[in-house]
Amino acid sequence: MDGPAFIQVILPLRLEWDPCYRLPEGMRAEVGSRVRVQFAHKEYVGTVSALDVTPETAVERIQPVLSVEEGLPSVLPEEIRFWKAVADYYLCSVGEVYKAAYPALKREQEAVQAREQERLESRMEVLRAKMDKARRDDTRERYADALRVLEERLQAQDVLSLGKDVELTPAQEAAAKAIRDAFSRGKTALLEGVTGSGKTEIYLKLARETLLGGKSVLYLVPEIALSRQLEQRIAAVFPDVQVFHSGVSATRRRTVATRVRSGGPYLVLGTRSALFLPHHGLGLIIVDEEHDTSYKQESPAPRYNGRDTAIMLSVIQGAHVLLGSATPSLESLYNTGIGRYEKVDLSERFHHGEEAAVQVIDTVAERRKRGMEGDLSRKLLHEIRSTLDAGEQVLVLRARRSYAPTLQCTECGQIPKCPHCHIPLSWHRNPDRLICHYCGHTEPYTGTCPSCGGALQPIGAGTQRIEEELRSFFPERTIARLDSDTPDGEEAGIIRRFAAGEIDILVGTQIITKGFDFDRLSLVAVIQADSLMGQQDFRADERAFQLLQQFRGRSGRRGKGGKFIIQTREPGHPVYARLQGGEADLLSERRLFGYPPYTRLVHVILRDPNEKRLDFLSRELRNAILAAFLDADTPPSVVGPYAPVVDRVGDESVRQVRVTFPRNKSLPELKKRLAKALGDFGKERKYTAHISIDVDPA
Repeated sequence: MDGPAFIQVILPLRLEWDPCYRLPEGMRAEVGSRVRVQFAHKEYVGTVSALDVTPETAVERIQPVLSVEEGLPSVLPEEIRFWKAVADYYLCSVGEVYKAAYPALKREQEAVQAREQERLESRMEVLRAKMDKARRDDTRERYADALRVLEERLQAQDVLSLGKDVELTPAQEAAAKAIRDAFSRGKTALLEGVTGSGKTEIYLKLARETLLGGKSVLYLVPEIALSRQLEQRIAAVFPDVQVFHSGVSATRRRTVATRVRSGGPYLVLGTRSALFLPHHGLGLIIVDEEHDTSYKQESPAPRYNGRDTAIMLSVIQGAHVLLGSATPSLESLYNTGIGRYEKVDLSERFHHGEEAAVQVIDTVAERRKRGMEGDLSRKLLHEIRSTLDAGEQVLVLRARRSYAPTLQCTECGQIPKCPHCHIPLSWHRNPDRLICHYCGHTEPYTGTCPSCGGALQPIGAGTQRIEEELRSFFPERTIARLDSDTPDGEEAGIIRRFAAGEIDILVGTQIITKGFDFDRLSLVAVIQADSLMGQQDFRADERAFQLLQQFRGRSGRRGKGGKFIIQTREPGHPVYARLQGGEADLLSERRLFGYPPYTRLVHVILRDPNEKRLDFLSRELRNAILAAFLDADTPPSVVGPYAPVVDRVGDESVRQVRVTFPRNKSLPELKKRLAKALGDFGKERKYTAHISIDVDPA
């Protein structure tokens, strides 16, 4: 007599193993089946990862599967392989990846969809029975019409509708051919195209070719705002484009997942979370603005980078990858240098316009000669006025939202800080509130120091204050602001109005620098640009250059000349020189100081409300990490523990240990050794919940 069957199940938990369960007699399951089980006295819906396993514990202690969730779609084998690849690289559990791919809300939505499908099928059976019993032809036809409607609702559309073809310029066609050649050699292609060169048209051309070949396409963008603008452009070529990100309704996301799972070729436009859809038959993955830090998931695990994870997905799916940017990341440029990627250049702008001329204004010198009006120089105000008088538009970037990023007491010098994070509170107007931009803590603004009662003075200017100053200088003009304080639902309307010429000046944070294409925009300006570089981060200069170059590209499109004005206290900074045509070899600097991409970084992050315990155990953890590599041929560098810039989050103190690995063949094994050391330490000290790992931190 055969014994009971045992299976392994992936649960949405931080576990180092897949728990083993017993299948009751008569119950059947396959790899990918969704099953309901009990773990630690709670019920979970998990995914079967292995069949016919040999238990490592006593058989009588193994719990039975409670049920196979017949109404929930099975997980594809490719999905499980993908989850394991992500977990292995980012040093987290497969369960944490499963939880990201199938969050609780998504599982509830799947259950709702299953019930809806059951109701539809039941109604269809009733209609079929009525058709069989109907005596009159018109009655039978009425039932048949109703049945056809239900069948259309039930069945996914397997045929993708393609719109008009994409016409490319000779320069674009040459770039597209170079990309196809790279694909034919099995290489990832990196398209470096100046802003306004028409990279999107190349993406769409290659996507159309992929779909005509019967393969599917995943088109990734870093932020929701870019997805909203792109959707309209893509729909002209692909009317059935599927959009997937947190900004669309749960019903629409559910529909997209069903469409992706259905079997026919599809095109999905989405943010990084779209990587975890049930993909099959992918032929092309496009990663637009591949350098953008929004592709990095900060918390919770898996703390993955969407660009790098797309490469993992492509290996499993057998798909080509096209990375695109006007300012490629140094990591991608490094990969082209060692032959892993193939670089394709597109230096000709679509409408043959020149890049916007750069003008750097020294605000220290301007204040000395009384050339400033508040936070705006008279030179900039003159250029804004000339631009508006010519019927053109202006875009103004200030990298900090709020009215004032910081306040300081004029009497005692105290700076109001967040009680949870210990970083300065920002002053927001209408209504007057002090807000922590890190954890969201708010408190009323009184204008007086909580310690001595002295007056609080604003330090610096945020987008609200810049908007107010511009309104005072140009009262007859329409001025708007776009940042994360913009109410939900108004963002798209502001972009649409600016594109239609109904707004003369738009003030915003980094969101306004990315991807937008406005016909009448001829002047872009940056206020207090120094804040972009003044960060304790080895990537600060690279990111500042990328953001400023992207912003520069918003101006002077459609063949018209444009201007780019930078207000700064440090006009000699190398980033500004590079924008004006100078050279700055950032890769050589990275090599010199041992930073990525020549090494690999892992941040071990510890959080604890008890600061003394945190300091003690973080030092002990550092020693445990060092001990784990005593016999390694190429041990990593271990720095810390140290307090990061934001050293408190949500009433918990934070410490970090930075582990820098050499980039060689031993890297995967060394990372596993680190993960084991952290796991062992967490168990021994009962401290696992306080430790997290960030591989390739942004």
